[in-house]
Amino acid sequence: MAVIKPFKCVRPHESKAAEVAALPYDVYNRAEACEEVKDKPLSFLNIDRAETQFDDSVDTYDERVYLKAKELFELRKQDGTFVKEENPCYFIYELTMNGRTQTGIVACASIDDYANNVIKKHENTRADKEVDRIKHVDTCSAQTGPIFLAYRGDEVINSVVKKVKGSDSLNDFTADDGVRHRVWKIDNPEDIDTLKNRFEKINQIYIADGHHRAASAVKVGFKRREENAGFTGNEEFNYFLSVLFPDEELMIMPYNRVVKDLNGYSADEFIQKISDKFTVTKKGREAFEPDKKGNVTMYLEKEWYLLEAKDDIKTDDPVEGLDVSLLQNHILGPVLGIGDPRTDKRIDFIGGIRGLSELEKRCSEDMKVAFAMYPTSIHELFAVSDAGLLMPPKSTWFEPKLRSGLFIHEIE
Repeated sequence: MAVIKPFKCVRPHESKAAEVAALPYDVYNRAEACEEVKDKPLSFLNIDRAETQFDDSVDTYDERVYLKAKELFELRKQDGTFVKEENPCYFIYELTMNGRTQTGIVACASIDDYANNVIKKHENTRADKEVDRIKHVDTCSAQTGPIFLAYRGDEVINSVVKKVKGSDSLNDFTADDGVRHRVWKIDNPEDIDTLKNRFEKINQIYIADGHHRAASAVKVGFKRREENAGFTGNEEFNYFLSVLFPDEELMIMPYNRVVKDLNGYSADEFIQKISDKFTVTKKGREAFEPDKKGNVTMYLEKEWYLLEAKDDIKTDDPVEGLDVSLLQNHILGPVLGIGDPRTDKRIDFIGGIRGLSELEKRCSEDMKVAFAMYPTSIHELFAVSDAGLLMPPKSTWFEPKLRSGLFIHEIE
């Protein structure tokens, strides 16, 4: 059973939500973050990436950066930018992009459910990438970026969401990137009990996006337990901020690949080589995406090709059967010599949100060949997680991104 509980949310005042809401901290490098916060004093990115408040002589991970984040957070609570709920409640968070809407429930999940694999993962995390967020959460005593969780849809939960969405929203704004954000509060005790009890009947919840944020929040929670020998399990540090979406509302975009060279092959030799495992058909100069699982489209020397995986390399294995695995195991690895895509400098990854034009652009600048993937499905993600396995790197790209600053969970 999953513990998904309401909480006393810190959130922007209704009049400030649009100014506060910011894309996740890891979307930007330092220079981009500094540019993004110019003339935006209320943007939550000022708190999420507080190195933007210093010149380049101060290291991104300097202790002063985390203290500045805490200072700014406290200031925004004092000046009324942020308000805190008096009673625990859930929220509904709706995002609409390009006419497509997905609706999640904002709540807190249990660090024990994470540790006991009720909340399932499909990626490994790197300790060095966790350190920054551990320091940020611990110094601010607040979780500022929600973890993107998914669950198999439930009609009872859907009915509560539908009912509450029939009332007036707290927030309704469209961000600069065209994504519309709407928020409702669930504070009716009967609705709260219904959601809490219904989630207790769900045995598997999945991290869709935010593995490093989740791991960092959990590690701070266990650190606080060590520092509080008499903890009861009810303290806020035992829970982490999440938005939970039903599977039927989620869309995963492809994570495309570009490679710097053909590993010594000519274009004709390369096509001949990959034809052992894929049926290769030249399609011309007009870009197109793969239309089904097992298909990849390739851009090489200003021509687009359809690659269709042959039956002998297809498999029902939840990991080896993924399209990204077929590409890695039968083209990138053995033909192009990309042994470890995590570390090989000859490969780069392009989120599907950038479109096929970005693949063509990269091939005209610094890359030789591009591969456009058919997106991994949410049920493939579930299957990998249920099997206790891990996805290859860069298997999924979720859009739209959850905004930081709309919901904050204090852990003291």
